[in-house]
Amino acid sequence: MTTVVAAQPDGVVVAAAPGRGGEAGDAAPPAQDLGPGIAGRFPYPTRRFAAVLAVAAVVPLLMRSGTGLLLVNVGALVLLLVDWALAPRPSRVAIDRYLPAVVALGTTGRIGWRLHNTTGRTVHVRFSDELAPSLRAGSRFVTVRLPAHAEADASTELRPARRGRFTVSLLTVRVLGPLGLAGRQRVRRRPQVLRVYPSFRSKKDAELRIDRARILEVGLRSARGRGGGTDFDQLREYSVDDEFRRIDWAATARLGKPIVRTFRAERNQTVICLLDNGRVMAGRVAGVPRVEHAMDAVLAVTTVATRLGDRAGLVAFDRQVRAVVEPGHTRAQLGRVTEAMYDLQPMLQESDYLGAFVETLARFRRRAMLVVLTDLVEQAVVESLLPAMPVIARQHLVLIGAVRDPDVVRWAAERPADADDVYRQAAALRAIEERRRTVARLMAAGATVVDAAPGRLAPALADAYLDVKAAGRL
Repeated sequence: MTTVVAAQPDGVVVAAAPGRGGEAGDAAPPAQDLGPGIAGRFPYPTRRFAAVLAVAAVVPLLMRSGTGLLLVNVGALVLLLVDWALAPRPSRVAIDRYLPAVVALGTTGRIGWRLHNTTGRTVHVRFSDELAPSLRAGSRFVTVRLPAHAEADASTELRPARRGRFTVSLLTVRVLGPLGLAGRQRVRRRPQVLRVYPSFRSKKDAELRIDRARILEVGLRSARGRGGGTDFDQLREYSVDDEFRRIDWAATARLGKPIVRTFRAERNQTVICLLDNGRVMAGRVAGVPRVEHAMDAVLAVTTVATRLGDRAGLVAFDRQVRAVVEPGHTRAQLGRVTEAMYDLQPMLQESDYLGAFVETLARFRRRAMLVVLTDLVEQAVVESLLPAMPVIARQHLVLIGAVRDPDVVRWAAERPADADDVYRQAAALRAIEERRRTVARLMAAGATVVDAAPGRLAPALADAYLDVKAAGRL
């Protein structure tokens, strides 16, 4: 193994590599060399050259010799050109990039590079990659010293601050001359795509609710449903907590002791999440856009529903329908829903609820539970959502979820200290009252409304879904 000594900036790990073996992550496709460009056709001075020139110019300046200063400048320029001429071409250093296909928001990923020196002498390489600032890379610049025919690996962490689709393309490579005074530079196009998925912060809450709901599968009193909303599971001996109407008289007569029927929650029911991607979802709550809270809730409901045997789907919309995921019940459904949402950014315009509801009804005719993720802004609800409610409320069970702003609640409860606080408190109280009126109107229209604090929307919607399922309302 060749030992590689590297000057590594903070956040960059550089290690020796014995060969071109397998590497975690996806390697970039073959690079397209864009050539040296205008900057690459001339020597690229380094900080060392500037330091040498400054030190060498001190003596002529002290001696007040114009001729000496001129000679120093000419000599420095000659050294610069000689060092540039002796610098290896950047094409002699091969660089492969290894980029994860997916990183979830709030987690860390790692981008890696493998360098190979194809020359017969030691080279000093400095390169930078085209990484968006929101990816928050540990470092975009890496400096490596590569002995002859050696290889080295370098990597740095990514901590994305924004979800979406990022194209990492341009790789700028600079190779220094033996004196370190000048270098050659070249740009390579090596496009790769990094997808940053929304954060699934409520995953643990979803798992807890799945474990609790499994009682419906084997529990002793899982037949809480009304009417025919339950599936027969098994017969067992009567206990004092059982309902008298669950006794199976034929089995009781045959065995000579009380026997009751137990039931399990129905499967293969349909849950459709309708994600509002319009203007009202762009506002931030607890430092996060409302749409991020809504996406977390979509992931939680999808996880719970599919794990309990129901079918979950998605319709994302604003002025038009942006994404549709057909209902499914496999484990892969969560990935499909995530893939459909990750690149959505709120559109700064009013959402067309009626159009989204009509398209949903056209696609999914079977009775379903429709979970509408939006915000309870009175004007938007009164003008757009309420008029569209009769379209879906007649046939489907409607559940509306929204996240409330804790700052507004806090401002309404605080004791004012000055005139500004009084005005702010009055505005907060008015906003809370408008929100209550909005909730009442939606409930009167036939919807169940969940207005939860940040971090509680997803668990609350999962609980509402489980209550509906246990009651057999679908």
